[in-house]
Amino acid sequence: MNRLRIIEALYRRPLLSRADLAQHARLSRATVSTLVEELVRVGLVEEHPGAAASGASAEGGVGRPPVLLSLVSRSAFAVGLDFGHQHIRVALCDLAGEPIVDEYSPADVDHAPVESLDLARELVREALRSCGVAAYQLLGVGMGLAVPINKATGDLEADGILPGWHGIRPAAEMEARLGIPVALDNDANVGALGEKAFGAARGVDDLVYIRLSAGIGAGLILHGRPYPGVAGVAGEIGHVLSDPSGPICRCGNRGCLEAVASPVAVAGLLERSLGQPLTVQRLLELVADGHRGARRAVAEAGDAVGRAVSMLVNVLNPELVVVGGDLAQAGDILLEPIRAAIERHSVAPAAGAVRVTEGRLGARAEVLGAAALVLAASPRALAARFDA
Repeated sequence: MNRLRIIEALYRRPLLSRADLAQHARLSRATVSTLVEELVRVGLVEEHPGAAASGASAEGGVGRPPVLLSLVSRSAFAVGLDFGHQHIRVALCDLAGEPIVDEYSPADVDHAPVESLDLARELVREALRSCGVAAYQLLGVGMGLAVPINKATGDLEADGILPGWHGIRPAAEMEARLGIPVALDNDANVGALGEKAFGAARGVDDLVYIRLSAGIGAGLILHGRPYPGVAGVAGEIGHVLSDPSGPICRCGNRGCLEAVASPVAVAGLLERSLGQPLTVQRLLELVADGHRGARRAVAEAGDAVGRAVSMLVNVLNPELVVVGGDLAQAGDILLEPIRAAIERHSVAPAAGAVRVTEGRLGARAEVLGAAALVLAASPRALAARFDA
């Protein structure tokens, strides 16, 4: 337990002096010194003589800066896997969350689950092989999947969303392929974790992450902790009613937000107007070029998203809404209508308290958030090595 306290303190606050470490870990200076020597000896903690850190207590006399301590960032690693509808992305991250490998591959994830899982296995193996990371250095694999996941049963709520995945247990399948523990969550939830750990939501404990990609979902973090709901499907705003006379959604309902405001839906709307095929990437290029119809279509999608988010703002009263996914690349053409809709439809105190911003991690939010699923538990995993 004392080792765990030290590792947790250094994981959350890199570069602490021994005096500050004793304070944060609530241990005596003698205990800290003994355990730090042990952790340095096994290569888990390193010293930084003469380094500067705010709030470090003086050690060793007047004029002598304290020796600061940190975890050795490459003493252990975590893998993040992001399964989109049409891609698989893998990141190999060190303890600081720094990706040392970030690879992307197209894949027909929706309809080819076995082939997608096999491809993910090869991507992970190649990432480990290219960096010379041994199995004992790997803490685990985090996996984000673009489908609601029932936390109580582990089942996927795949109807109409991932049509080929019925009866498949993705975490168990990946564990069997890799021989490594796998933590599974919805893609919007891991996107929220990614932005909180490494991106636009650092230091924010109450936030909503909106993912606008092939589907639409929200990841919720309340009081600093992910909020999945009782069955793990909290945040499914893509399937709230947006337009009663809108198109039929892949979930079987009519007029869902996803059916009118996802990047695919917006591109499809403009495609009919232009009379030519239009990809999401081309839609974003038209927006950047000032195309009036493209900007209008994205702005109207932003208004629809903002109306749905205004309900979350009223109910949850978050400090921050982070907008990510493909459509977030449109910038203020999308964000300003979202902000205006929240201002118009939310109660004044909640609307006045919330900020809306674009995510900082872009397409890496989900894969880094998947790695963060593992890194969040890394102190306990590292401490457990001594009991193995």
